[in-house]
Amino acid sequence: MASPLLVHPTRDDPNGVVQRITPATAGWRHVGFEAVDLRPGQVLARHGTGDELCLVLLTGRARVRAGGHDLGLLGERSSPFEGSPWSAYLPPSLDWQVEAEGAVELAICAAPATGLLPPRVIPPDAVGGLTRGTGTNARFIRNILPDTAEAESLLVVEVVTPGGHWSSYPPHKHDTDGPDETCLEETYYHRLRRGAGFAVQRVYTPDRSLDETMAVGDRDVVLVPRGYHPVGAPHGFDLYYLNVMAGPVRRWKFTMDPDHAHLPY
Repeated sequence: MASPLLVHPTRDDPNGVVQRITPATAGWRHVGFEAVDLRPGQVLARHGTGDELCLVLLTGRARVRAGGHDLGLLGERSSPFEGSPWSAYLPPSLDWQVEAEGAVELAICAAPATGLLPPRVIPPDAVGGLTRGTGTNARFIRNILPDTAEAESLLVVEVVTPGGHWSSYPPHKHDTDGPDETCLEETYYHRLRRGAGFAVQRVYTPDRSLDETMAVGDRDVVLVPRGYHPVGAPHGFDLYYLNVMAGPVRRWKFTMDPDHAHLPY
């Protein structure tokens, strides 16, 4: 039986929508996510809603306009495995459009907000990069919209995991509000460098009332409503994923599975 947490991509949408996750489809309250393929010259235009957005140019170049502001021609990567991305933060209620210069893969990250902040561009040199873990637990982090950057709800981060390595490991969770954790819903948008093969992601709670282990393909989304959620990339298959998180409190605090707490994160 297919896991309710694993969402496969749509391949034949006439508007290029590959993934569309809403709070209603996910069964939660905060996180929305879309991945859209734009043809050269295609314009994606949307009306503003009650959500703030982070538009991430995963690949390609596009002109971004929002609420009468021209945010410029953004993007330069030919692969999400190459360097840090260009992104744009948009507050709620702004109509916006993205006009593709060439082929573009666009991520639309969404969460509720009230409109306290202006739109802005997040260039690659504003993205914090670091290596987390050692040995076969090493992976490469690109913090697009961390909790130290201005936003009302959204947290957005890219992770590249070399083949043969583990990621989001040791297993950690952020599903309660308290001194040691914040309650954050999360999506994982997966890309495999080869465009084929698989990765593995497990989502499980301490009492195992939720316990799903999934073979993840290129462009799949995994929903993490609660629980621990480690990821493994098989040897020879480099893995990228884009995380979107949001919840009642905009802070990333987590606890680890006690069985793995002796390992460095």
